[in-house]
Amino acid sequence: MEIIDADGHVNDIADQEAIAKYMPAGNRSSQIFPVLDHLHFNYLRPEGNRVALENPGPQEWVQFLDATGISCSVLYPTFGLAVGRFVAEHWAIAACRAYNTWLYEKFTSKNSRLKGMALLPIQDVDAAVAELHRAVTEFGFLGGMLPSNGEGIKDHLGAKLYWPIYAEAEKLGCALAVHVGSLHHLGMDGFSTYYPVHALGHPFAIAIQAAGLLAHGIYERFPKIRVAFLEGGSTWVPFFLDRLDRSYHPSHLQVDLDNRPVGGPRAGESASDYLRRQIRDGRMYVGFDVDDAGLGFAVQKAGRAAFMFGSDFPHEVFNAEKCRHEIDQLLGRGDLTDADKVAVLSGNARRFYGLAEKG
Repeated sequence: MEIIDADGHVNDIADQEAIAKYMPAGNRSSQIFPVLDHLHFNYLRPEGNRVALENPGPQEWVQFLDATGISCSVLYPTFGLAVGRFVAEHWAIAACRAYNTWLYEKFTSKNSRLKGMALLPIQDVDAAVAELHRAVTEFGFLGGMLPSNGEGIKDHLGAKLYWPIYAEAEKLGCALAVHVGSLHHLGMDGFSTYYPVHALGHPFAIAIQAAGLLAHGIYERFPKIRVAFLEGGSTWVPFFLDRLDRSYHPSHLQVDLDNRPVGGPRAGESASDYLRRQIRDGRMYVGFDVDDAGLGFAVQKAGRAAFMFGSDFPHEVFNAEKCRHEIDQLLGRGDLTDADKVAVLSGNARRFYGLAEKG
């Protein structure tokens, strides 16, 4: 069975000096990206509560793919996941351009099995549109990443402010992924242990952004877009479906702050069925953790077309042996049909990223 890794990572922490070489002339800092959060930073340090983060280059990445039986991997950053924390627009623009150039030069240009997703400076929407266009047309990237959280985000991702990004993605026919990054300002900044911040911050942050797109007519205005919500697991989706149905009242006209209709469920359609329609029509996708015990129930509630496997190498899955063991466990699950397994391990990722079928 083919396996596509919809969510792998590069170690931009270790390579910030190399990325800095692509920054504008006169830049003297090698600290390009903001810290994800104080707990996450400690979590990744060698003296913290796990081993130091590995720094696989392109050759090591391909060795990982060979050892796990994965055909290709789509690469996301590490500290770059916190791109939403940038406040200065000019720095965000320069850092995203530098990262994307570095990702192409070091990884995606070296092997076609390594695919890129561009960092977008969401702080300046016009610049984000231009960078998405550059990365897709010049570097062959599969699309762009939007952060789920951060001080530099001016509104929820369904807001009109961000519509030009969706228009450009639709025009390019590329993917957009909302990826968990910074976990600041979610009500857990005072926690002194990391695991509950990780457990709750990941799904809640992306669920909020999913609600923003769903409830503000993005899928009606841009019917050809494809948006994924990554690294929050699968089990927030059944919870989300239940809460939407409990809260949605078809007798109440859904309008924006200017009293204009925003789209939404059709007459006689529930809020959960409206979401399932976006999944069925290939507009909405969700990344799952390979050891996600609730995946079978999530597939039952939302449909198999939503979910995509991601290795999260080298973050949570830090070697090929562990990754392959988890894949084999998934293949042996009785709560997923063979058709489910094909969909979540490769078929959905092919549709989302616009990858050609294998010959």
